[in-house]
Amino acid sequence: MSENVLRIENLTMRFGGVTAVDALSLDVNRGEIVALIGPNGAGKTTAFNCITGVYEQTDGKIRFLGKDIKRGTTPDKITKLGIARTFQNIRLFKSMTVFENVLVAKHMRTKQNVFSATLRFNRNEEKRVRRETEELLDKQGLLHLKDEVASNLPYGLQRHLEIARALATDPQIILLDEPAAGMNPQETQELAGFIQQIRDEYKLTVFIIEHHMDLIMQISDRIYVLDFGALIASGSPAEVQSNQRVIDAYLGVVEDA
Repeated sequence: MSENVLRIENLTMRFGGVTAVDALSLDVNRGEIVALIGPNGAGKTTAFNCITGVYEQTDGKIRFLGKDIKRGTTPDKITKLGIARTFQNIRLFKSMTVFENVLVAKHMRTKQNVFSATLRFNRNEEKRVRRETEELLDKQGLLHLKDEVASNLPYGLQRHLEIARALATDPQIILLDEPAAGMNPQETQELAGFIQQIRDEYKLTVFIIEHHMDLIMQISDRIYVLDFGALIASGSPAEVQSNQRVIDAYLGVVEDA
């Protein structure tokens, strides 16, 4: 039996009189690539924001590795639990270098505090973190760009760097919010291979939101489909593709990423 990494039970998020997510329940098991799809405005990113502490849900439970995540847990504490994410709009430290972007994320796992880091009391740990940052960049094929300012990178490499920065927090699960947004077909195909590679190499679990159906159908083990905040279907890519409710709500309309 597969180990459950993330479980959402009756997750509900309301903004005033609007229900953005309506009693959503789903499971993501270790080693899976699980997709959450649906039309624009279906509540997908809102669900991610609840999981990662950006929003405090109105109702429902979020369980990670069998333990409830308490309401009000801040995003930084959720990251330390082992949940990393990327965003629809790239959120790199654009004036920092590639190396500095990943180094900042690596510091999430250090024992030193700001005071000791500033005064260089823990030089051995700082050396270790910098070495591990270079090793991660090397694995991701970004080491030759380590001194480049993040904002100077091509769009596809900025996406790659954002995922590398998430990997630097040593997550158990990574949430990818539309990672292929703005990519051309070749970049999207390369991204598909990259996501499968990091899943296998880092023994990660991946939970992904994406509008590019070719990508989703190629890499996903299972898919959940939202419409107007409610779950309307779930199953394998083949099952979802043939589900009439999904076709009516989403797959049968013109895609607008």
